[in-house]
Amino acid sequence: MKRLMKLTVLSLIALGFAAGCNEKEKTEQAAVAPKVTEAPSTVVVPEQVKGKWKAVQIEVADKNAHLKKVYTLDIGSDFKLPGSDLTLKVETFLPHFVMEGTTLTSQSNDLVNPAAQLVIREQGKEIYKGWLFSLYPTTHAFQHPQYGFTLVDYKAS
Repeated sequence: MKRLMKLTVLSLIALGFAAGCNEKEKTEQAAVAPKVTEAPSTVVVPEQVKGKWKAVQIEVADKNAHLKKVYTLDIGSDFKLPGSDLTLKVETFLPHFVMEGTTLTSQSNDLVNPAAQLVIREQGKEIYKGWLFSLYPTTHAFQHPQYGFTLVDYKAS
């Protein structure tokens, strides 16, 4: 019986040390884990694209009502989404979107990879700033509880 008691105490002590070491290791790992920061990107609209596009068409899907409607948004102008607290703004349209390092630009004025930079505000507060791609609608898609947004067409100046 004495032997069983000693074995139980030693086992508990060993478990305590093992748990303490694991906690210390986790703390040390968290302290030295490098933080990855993304370099800010710069949007450059080439001269061959500037002023050539006046608007884009965005399909808005109302997930609750199971309805889809296409709206024309002028580039650079605010658009109040009817029946909501959302305001949309297309800041930039790039017909041939490419990423060169941290620079986002257009290789040409041809519709090769159309993309629109969209800002969404809810009750005046910015809740999204990102890109919609017509060829890849699910890439970096904004997740809103009620609405979905898809770039569907473009209007030349």
